[in-house]
Amino acid sequence: MPLVSMTEMLNKAKAEGYAVGQFNLNNLEFTQAILLAAQEEKSPVILGVSEGAGRYMGGFKTVVKMVEGLMEDYNITVPVAIHLDHGSSFDKCKAAIDAGFTSVMIDASHHPFEENIEITSKVVEYAHSKGVSVEAELGTVGGQEDDVVADGVIYADPKECEELVKRTGIDCLAPALGSVHGPYKGEPNLGFKEMEEIGNITGLPLVLHGGTGIPTKDIQKSISLGTAKINVNTENQMASAKVVREVLAAKPNEYDPRKYMGPARDAIKETVIGKMREFGSAGKA
Repeated sequence: MPLVSMTEMLNKAKAEGYAVGQFNLNNLEFTQAILLAAQEEKSPVILGVSEGAGRYMGGFKTVVKMVEGLMEDYNITVPVAIHLDHGSSFDKCKAAIDAGFTSVMIDASHHPFEENIEITSKVVEYAHSKGVSVEAELGTVGGQEDDVVADGVIYADPKECEELVKRTGIDCLAPALGSVHGPYKGEPNLGFKEMEEIGNITGLPLVLHGGTGIPTKDIQKSISLGTAKINVNTENQMASAKVVREVLAAKPNEYDPRKYMGPARDAIKETVIGKMREFGSAGKA
């Protein structure tokens, strides 16, 4: 099965009332775990790659080849998209597209509104010419993800969301509505009223960043209001790190990475399976 863009899978998810998980890649084991979970659960899946993680793994081309190789070796038959998470510029988005990514996020949310529209439109024009889907962001998602650091949360403005969608032709929108990257300090407080309004006036599938630690009832409500893509990274990282610590604490002389990364991979897979069931995407491929 060749890699696909996010457009069709997210439109289907929105229409049928579930969400597709974006699970971020950090290394080979994360990639193996996420693909195996998707195949086992018969779920579409989005493989998120931040610019920092892309650099860590060698570059965008390496990431694409690794994913394609695993899909062939594992005989993956479910829809898979490779998505640039928080692309910082047109050039970075173009580089990812040219390397074989099937989807990109241009995050120009920290720029003035008109500049955000200008940069996003340029990305959309190039991406769509290559059959690649585009996600954009408005407002500020709190916390830190890789190179992206945000102090506090700034809610997206519904009218600006409507204008951005009309003027750029993006395929999905990530309006900042109270979620954060990384672990939550206290209870998440999502802006459901704004989410409903933005979903209604744009008609696009919405994206929820910072999906780790959001209670299931809030996830379900978000999906009912048009959220069709939910991003998860921290939860997989924490599950993986916990197992590595446990294995090395129990066997301090262990040095074969397969002996601690293998169990870590299993933990990531179980976490992803749990999320796919929670999001309702299991059995939807």
